[in-house]
Amino acid sequence: MTTTVTVKGQVTLPKKVREAAGIKPGDKVEVRATASGRVYIEKAGAKDDYKARLHALAKRRLIRDKMTTDGFMKEMRGDSDLDPGFNTPLKRKRA
Repeated sequence: MTTTVTVKGQVTLPKKVREAAGIKPGDKVEVRATASGRVYIEKAGAKDDYKARLHALAKRRLIRDKMTTDGFMKEMRGDSDLDPGFNTPLKRKRA
């Protein structure tokens, strides 16, 4: 979609974009430039919603205090000590 920048520097967001982002008349939006020169527009407070979801997940204690990376990997993948075929090196046939 293409839109035009006015002499005042204003841009009208197309209706489909506003609807997709949940932006209604009177809402605030955050606008920022990316390192690649693009522009990112989002409804103000969207980051706060994301942050709140992360905090809610943290409260569920999916990652426990003082858990090491090795401990986490064992929990996710299983204990290699109990599975003799877990980390066996690949054997290649020589030609």
